[in-house]
Amino acid sequence: MSNSYIEYSFNVSPLQPGTEILIAELGYAGFESFVENECGVQAYIQKGDWNKTILDGVQILKSSEFAITFQQKEIEQVNWNAEWEKNFNPIEVSNTCAVRAPFHTPFHVQYEIVIEPKMSFGTGHHETTFMMLQQLLETPCEGKKVLDMGCGTAVLAILAAMRGAKPIDAIDIDSWCVENSIENVARNGQEHISVLLGGAEVIPKHEKYDIIIANINRNILLEDMAAYVSVLQDGGVLFLSGFYKDDLPIITESCNNLGLTFVENREKNNWIAAKFVN
Repeated sequence: MSNSYIEYSFNVSPLQPGTEILIAELGYAGFESFVENECGVQAYIQKGDWNKTILDGVQILKSSEFAITFQQKEIEQVNWNAEWEKNFNPIEVSNTCAVRAPFHTPFHVQYEIVIEPKMSFGTGHHETTFMMLQQLLETPCEGKKVLDMGCGTAVLAILAAMRGAKPIDAIDIDSWCVENSIENVARNGQEHISVLLGGAEVIPKHEKYDIIIANINRNILLEDMAAYVSVLQDGGVLFLSGFYKDDLPIITESCNNLGLTFVENREKNNWIAAKFVN
């Protein structure tokens, strides 16, 4: 796998909702990490997944309602830590959970997660991760078997473990995320979390999970939904995020067709986190 990423720096006007829409469409196109700033957003895609037509389907770039310019360059993964140290501020969720880097001052809350994000998505800053953290804080986890798909930094798996879940499997298709997740799991004293490299094909088929978390993107969720449901316990809970408000109907339809029942969803800046039960 390539050791480098392609970075696009987008200037967006008006900033909102332009940046939100752009991030959503870039996610569909295959971009996996984003850093918002006062001018717009920096978006990252693995060099191996990039092609010169990657932006052709990003409709907002053709819209007369927004003025968007961009530059692109190749970056080595080793540069990512410096980027995060400049942009990564600690967050607090529901007054009981904090996500911070090792160089931040401790919060001394009930669940304190220390993340060194490197090139991985999932610091809690993005709306989808923040909402998934909220949902896990509201869900009984003690003794529950959990699967975290598209684990990124493993922040969601780590919170589930801190709340008593075990065993836990965390899966990501990006080898850099897997390496980062293993480091974060150890950093937070949750070494019993198993981190696996791959997609839905590496989900342990013999397992039945009480809680499945999938914070990825619409296309992957729709493609892999049947695989998730096949390993979800009767009465188990499926949390889905990584998609835009307009995609909730098609996500819900897919879940309903597989026998799941919609429970509720929450929304943050047009991003959705939804809960389904088996």
